[in-house]
Amino acid sequence: MAALSSTGLLQPPSETTSPKQQEATPVSPQPKTTAPLPLREIPGSYGLPFIGPIKDRLDYFYNQGEVQFFSTRVEKYKSTVFRSNMPPGPFISSNSKVIVMLDGKSFPVLFDISKVEKKNLFTGTYMPSTKLTGGYRILSYLDPSEPKHTKLKNLLFFLLSNRKDHVIPEFHKSYTELFDSIDKEFAAKGRVTFEQDGAAFRFLGRAYYGADPADSSLGQDGPKLINKWVLFSLHPIASLGLPKLIEDPLLHTFPFPPCLVQKDYRKLYDFINANSTFVLDEAERNGIARDEAAHNLVFATCFNTFGGIKVLFPNLMKWIGQAGVELHKKLAQEIRSAIKSAGGTLTTQALENMPLTKSVVYETLRIEPPVPYQYGKAKIDLTIESHDASFEVKKGEMLFGYQPFATRDPEIFERAEEFVPDRFVGGGEELLKYVLWSNGPETESPTVNNKQCAGKDFIGFISRLFVVEIFRRYDTFEIEVMKVTALGSTIDITSLTKASS
Repeated sequence: MAALSSTGLLQPPSETTSPKQQEATPVSPQPKTTAPLPLREIPGSYGLPFIGPIKDRLDYFYNQGEVQFFSTRVEKYKSTVFRSNMPPGPFISSNSKVIVMLDGKSFPVLFDISKVEKKNLFTGTYMPSTKLTGGYRILSYLDPSEPKHTKLKNLLFFLLSNRKDHVIPEFHKSYTELFDSIDKEFAAKGRVTFEQDGAAFRFLGRAYYGADPADSSLGQDGPKLINKWVLFSLHPIASLGLPKLIEDPLLHTFPFPPCLVQKDYRKLYDFINANSTFVLDEAERNGIARDEAAHNLVFATCFNTFGGIKVLFPNLMKWIGQAGVELHKKLAQEIRSAIKSAGGTLTTQALENMPLTKSVVYETLRIEPPVPYQYGKAKIDLTIESHDASFEVKKGEMLFGYQPFATRDPEIFERAEEFVPDRFVGGGEELLKYVLWSNGPETESPTVNNKQCAGKDFIGFISRLFVVEIFRRYDTFEIEVMKVTALGSTIDITSLTKASS
C-alpha cells in the first residue's frame, strides 16, 4: 500500500513492511492551523473517448496495478484529488469518468446524502443486470430518497434484531467445527490452508434462519454457488490473475450472460425463501412483496455478509498472525480473563470487556477495509477539500474514493502504514470516526436515511467473536500469506500452539 506523506502526497508502496505490535497507543497528529485552502482546478485527464478508459483499465489491472495506478497519479498531479477513468469502461460502462479522492478529509463527502446520490452506484460506474437478483433493484443499489429503501433496510434491521440471541451460540458451534477440522488436518500434514467458506455459510444459515444449509438440498455446495454468482456481478472490476490478453477481454469487455448462473442462484433463493417465513411475513405486513423481500435476503446474506466474512476473516488471521507472539499473549490473557469473569460463558458483556480485541478488529478494518471502493454522484454543485486545496465539483459528476488510502492518511493516523493493535484503546477511540469500512464513520450508526451498512455492528461483533474463538483455543499461531486478491487473502497456517490454560 502506498503511503501519504506529511504533505498529503503519496509515497511509493511499502508492501514489505512487517507489522509489529506497538506498546503505546498512537494519537492523531496535531491538526494544522485553520486557514482558507486555495481553490484549485481538479487536475487529471480522461484521455480520448474510448481509448482513454481502456488505457486506464489496462494500467489499473495490469501495467501498474491498483496501488501504483493511484500513487503515480498523485505524484504526477501533486494532488490526492484528480480526474481519471475507473474500470470497467467499454463496453460494460457507458461513462467511466470519475473524480478520485484519496485522503481522509475529502473522502467523507461520499457519505453525505445531501450532496451525493447513491442510486445504482453500489458497484461503481456500471450496474449488473437485475436478472442476477430476481429482476429487482436490490437495497444496495437504492438511494435513501427512494421509498423502498426505508422499507427494505428496516426489514434487515428486523432480521438482525429478531435473531440476535442466536449469534454467539451458532458462531461458536460453526467455528468450533471449523477449528476441529483444522486441528485434524494440521496434525496430519503440519500445515493447513485456512478455508472457512463452509463454516461462514453454515453460521449464517443457522444464525439468521435457524437452518443448516448442509441439511438442505444445497448440501455443501452453498459457498461454491455464491462465489460463482458473485463473480457474475463483479467480474467487470475483478482480476483472477490470468494473462492480460485472456483476462481483459474475458472479464472486462462484456457482461457474462445471467442465464448461465440463474439455476445456481435459484438454489440459494429456494433455501433462504423456505427458511425465512418470519421475515417474509414482516415484509408483507410492511408492504413489501414476499418475492422481492426474499431476493433482498439472498443478497444481504450471500453477497453482503458472506462476502464480507470471506474477505475480512482471512485478513484478521493475516494481520494478527504477522503481529507475533507478544500480541497473541495479550489477546489470550484478555479473552480468557473476561470469559472467566463472566462465569466461564462468553456473553455480550464479556466481549465489551475486551478492549484490545475490539481494537485489533478496528485496526484490521482500518488498514485493509473489506470493501475498498465507494462512489457517489454529485446532487448539486459543491466544493470538496483535501488537506492542501479545495476543488469545485459540478452537479452530475461522479465522485470515487479508494478507501485504503483514506484510512492510511498520516495527516490523521500516526504510523498509518503500520498495523498497531492497540491503536483504538483508551483515548485512541477518538480516531474511530476515521474508520470508514461500513460506508460511514465507525462512530455513527446505520439508519434508513443513510447508506451505512445495515450489518455494521453485526460484522464488528462477529469479527470479535472470531478473534475470541482463536484465542480460547490457541496460545499462538504462525501464518504464511500465499496469495492476496480482491476476494481476500489465502492464508496457510504453519504453526499452531494449543492453549496451555
